[in-house]
Amino acid sequence: MTDTNKAMTYGDYLGLDQLLSAQHPASSHHDELLFIIIHQTKELWLKQIIHELKLSRELIRADSPETSYKSLARVSRIQAVMTLSWDVLTTLTPSDYSSFRDVLGSSSGFQSAQFRQVEYLLGLKDGAFLRFQDEGSEGRAGLVEALRQPSLWDEANAALARAGFDLPPHVLERDWTLSYQPSAEVEAAWAEVYRDTGRWWALYQLAEKLVDVDEAFATWRHKHVTTVERVIGLKRGTGGTSGVAYLQSTLGKRAFPELWSLRTLL
Repeated sequence: MTDTNKAMTYGDYLGLDQLLSAQHPASSHHDELLFIIIHQTKELWLKQIIHELKLSRELIRADSPETSYKSLARVSRIQAVMTLSWDVLTTLTPSDYSSFRDVLGSSSGFQSAQFRQVEYLLGLKDGAFLRFQDEGSEGRAGLVEALRQPSLWDEANAALARAGFDLPPHVLERDWTLSYQPSAEVEAAWAEVYRDTGRWWALYQLAEKLVDVDEAFATWRHKHVTTVERVIGLKRGTGGTSGVAYLQSTLGKRAFPELWSLRTLL
């Protein structure tokens, strides 16, 4: 161990001076600090999710799905923690929130580059969200990269094809910047994996890990809707969004649609 390592403190290693000084309430109201910390914490967890999803995508691309299981399991557990954090935010009553809501100005979670990057990595792509990120910013660069590359679902389907399943060219060779469209051929192939789990065990377990992530995301979205409705009702969201109405419109999103629809075929 070097002298530098011996001298390092807990605060030094974690950068606590920077981390704990990154909260800047714009009002004198007690509850604004909670609002800031909840959202900063979510951004930290999103950073870790992105880290894990990129690794999972690389491992699947390398035909090593088994080694992706840990990262995918970690993602779904982080999502569970993020969902539980909404319970902390619900201690912020409508009266509490309205006392400082005006200081948020046009800022909104709708503008989170990391949240959109997670969606893009999973396969939920909509290039329109780029307009919320400044040209030349790190957030925009991460989004553009994720938009232009195959998603986790694209790589899972490519691995399925390499295993011998016949998938059409429009699935395997497409414009990655476009939102994925469900395919009957993809559904049939994954259904075959589920019908013969012993033969296709690695792919079957990969599919179940992906469903865990998708389900956790859906649960997070549902809890987000109920939390926002509890705090602001049906008022418009900050940043010009429609608030609860917009959030409700996202509840049906599924990153891996055929893994859900195939269940009806079994």
